[in-house]
Amino acid sequence: MGRLFFLFSLILIYSCKESPTKKNIEPSAPLEVKDTVKTEKPVAKKFKTFESLADSTFVRLADFSDDFAYDMRYATENNFLKAKVYDCAECYTRVKTAKALIEANREFKEHGVKIKFYDCYRPNSVQYKMWEIVPNPQYVANPVKGSIHNKGGAVDITLVTLEGEELDMGTDFDFFGKRAYHDNLDLPQDILDNRLLLKETMERHGFWSIRTEWWHYNLSAASNDKVADFKWECN
Repeated sequence: MGRLFFLFSLILIYSCKESPTKKNIEPSAPLEVKDTVKTEKPVAKKFKTFESLADSTFVRLADFSDDFAYDMRYATENNFLKAKVYDCAECYTRVKTAKALIEANREFKEHGVKIKFYDCYRPNSVQYKMWEIVPNPQYVANPVKGSIHNKGGAVDITLVTLEGEELDMGTDFDFFGKRAYHDNLDLPQDILDNRLLLKETMERHGFWSIRTEWWHYNLSAASNDKVADFKWECN
């Protein structure tokens, strides 16, 4: 009887005891996931400088600036010759011509446009190739005397927007007709304005044009240079 009473007392005590309350667990702060992959800053392209280069040295223009556009027509069949006469498309000039082009292009960019090249320095051996195809001095300079292109002082160019859209110059490159003449004013005003921007800017930087080709510009300082047959390597 005493033992039963003892058991009953224990049961009563445990049943009256408060159940332990659950602890409120604070939600842990979200873990910060750190990006372990290092993002590399874009490396600015390094260009060559003209330091210690003679003005007569031939240089590849793309090695000194990436602000130009290119459509080297004589490295394709899309030209008046209907023949490819360059092994590969490159734009070389002499140093003094390259310097003047970079300065002119800097001014063009202030107007939201830039230079696009159709032709630059032309080896005299290529001039002979062109003469064999079209032996007419009205269209191709006689290679015996040579062209200022063969001296590294002439370029055939147009203007494009900074996004690459060509400005309307009235004709395509190497269009041989009155519509391409500088003194033909019977053209829409926007075409005349585009040609004038090209001409006046190039003249401010030492170039002169020829009457019959809106795209052709010669550097005055290159007129007395020797005809050359320097050839670039194709990669």
